[in-house]
Amino acid sequence: MADADRLISGKKRGDDAVDNALRPRRLDEMTGQERVVENLRILIEAAKARRESLDHVLLYGPPGLGKTTFAHVIANEMEVNIRITAGPSIERAGDLAAILTHLREGDILFIDEIHRLGRAVEEVLYPAMEDFALDIVIGKGPSAKNVRLNLPRFTVIGATTRLALLTAPLRARFGAVYRLDFYSQAAMETIVERAASLLQVPIEDEGVIEIARRTRGTPRVALRLLKRVRDYAQVRAGGVITPEVAAEALDLLEIDPLGLDDIDRRVLLSIIEKFEGGPVGLETIAASISEESDTIMDVYEPYLLQLGFLERTPRGRVATRLAYEHLNIPDHRPPRQTPLF
Repeated sequence: MADADRLISGKKRGDDAVDNALRPRRLDEMTGQERVVENLRILIEAAKARRESLDHVLLYGPPGLGKTTFAHVIANEMEVNIRITAGPSIERAGDLAAILTHLREGDILFIDEIHRLGRAVEEVLYPAMEDFALDIVIGKGPSAKNVRLNLPRFTVIGATTRLALLTAPLRARFGAVYRLDFYSQAAMETIVERAASLLQVPIEDEGVIEIARRTRGTPRVALRLLKRVRDYAQVRAGGVITPEVAAEALDLLEIDPLGLDDIDRRVLLSIIEKFEGGPVGLETIAASISEESDTIMDVYEPYLLQLGFLERTPRGRVATRLAYEHLNIPDHRPPRQTPLF
C-alpha cells in the first residue's frame, strides 16, 4: 500500500481539501510548535518595523505538520500576497523565470517539496534569492547575450520533508531554518476541539482525547480522523461523538489506541512470529509482508522507532518488549546481555 493511501499518513490526500477552511490564519491561532511560532513572531515584527521584506525561510520536518499552513500565516502576518508552487512542477528554468517576473514587492513565493527542484532551476533561483536578479540568455550561439533583470525584493519560503536532499548552496541562502516536530497530546486535543467547533460537530471532551491520541502527533491526520468519526457518529450514533463512538469508529478503521494501522502491525507481527523477534534483515521483512524495503524504512519504521517498538541493530531489526506488550504477545526471549565494555 502506498503511504498516501493510508488513513494515518501525513501526506496530503484528495479528501483533505476541506482542511483549508480549518487552517489558522494568524500566529496567535497556532497551536503547538511554540519555539517556531515565537521565532517567526520576532522575525516578522522586526521586518515590519524596518519596512523590509522577510528573510527567506526554510521549514522542514515530516509531512502533515503544518508547513503550508505556516506559509499562509506568515503571508497574512506580513499582509502580502503568496504564490504557491512545488518543486516537481517547475520543470525548466523558464518556468521559474515566469513565476519570478510576476512577483511584486514583498510577495512570498512558497515552494513545497523544494528538495525536488532540478539543478538548472536551482541555478536560476540562486541569484534571485541572493541578489534579487534574474539572469537570462537571449539568442543562441555567438550572438547570444546575457541580460540581468532586476526583481522586486520578495521572500522564498521553502518546505521539505527531506532536508538532507537539499543542496548546500540552496540551504545556505535561507536566512531562517526551522524544524517542525510532532505535536504533543495536549496540542492535538486543542486542534481536534477547534476543528470540531469549526465543522459544527458535537463532541464530548473524552471523545476529543480518544481521537487525539490516535493521530501520531500530526494535525493532518487528526482532521482526517475527525471527519471519519463524524461520519460514523452521524450514521450510527445520532451525530454526537462520545469516547465510545470515537473508539468504535477508529477500531472499525483498524487504527489502534497508539495510532498504529494494519501495516504497522504486520511489520511487528512478521518480526515477532516469523523471526522470533529478530534480529532480521530489512529485505527479509519486506519479502515476508510483500512490501518494498524502502517503503518500510522511510514510511513505517520511523513511527515504530519513535514508540520504542522497534530497534535497529548491526544484525537487523529487533522487536522490543514494548512491542510484545502492545500486541499482547508473551515475550519468552531470554534477557539481552549488556556488554561490560
